[in-house]
Amino acid sequence: MEIPAVLIALLVRTFLYEPFSMEAGSMMPTLMPSDQFIVSRLAYETGRPARGDVVVFRLPTDPSVSYVKRLIGLPGDEVQMIDGILHLNGDPVPRRRIEDFVTTDRHGSPLQLSRYVETLPGGRSYEIVEMSDTGFLDNTPPFRVPDGHVFVIGDNRDNSLDSRLQAQMGYIPEANLVGRAAYRWPDPGAGAASTFEVID
Repeated sequence: MEIPAVLIALLVRTFLYEPFSMEAGSMMPTLMPSDQFIVSRLAYETGRPARGDVVVFRLPTDPSVSYVKRLIGLPGDEVQMIDGILHLNGDPVPRRRIEDFVTTDRHGSPLQLSRYVETLPGGRSYEIVEMSDTGFLDNTPPFRVPDGHVFVIGDNRDNSLDSRLQAQMGYIPEANLVGRAAYRWPDPGAGAASTFEVID
């Protein structure tokens, strides 16, 4: 008996992978507005979340809304921002300045941001961008991640609704994790000429 292609696609989407679209700039430069990406729904069925994963999750206050951020803190971790520097369990997380990131704002005007490579304990590295180290999210109290939860932050550190804003988002229950963002499809309109890129 042949299985209809539409049923196969439905099964793959439901149990293995699911496509998402990036609608805002909170994960620049890793994901740009209008980027499409593929989420592995099996990632946390067969394994555990890890620091540095780019995760999709359901908002605790409204499970009908999904967000994508970078997982920074695991249960028991202490996370804090001090003068723009991420601190994990009391230690500053190293970051290295590289060339500036140039994009456009919502009005189409040029926007230049400082870009860094941040390296977590264990060696996981990725790029982040900052407008400055003096924004209102660049100095926070220490956050102790409770059991069964994770702490997430956007790669666009000065323009992200994330766990640093406890009243609006806060800690994310592990049960709310949809999966790990695995592949980026930057130009689906290019058809066969477009290629998937692994998300760091």
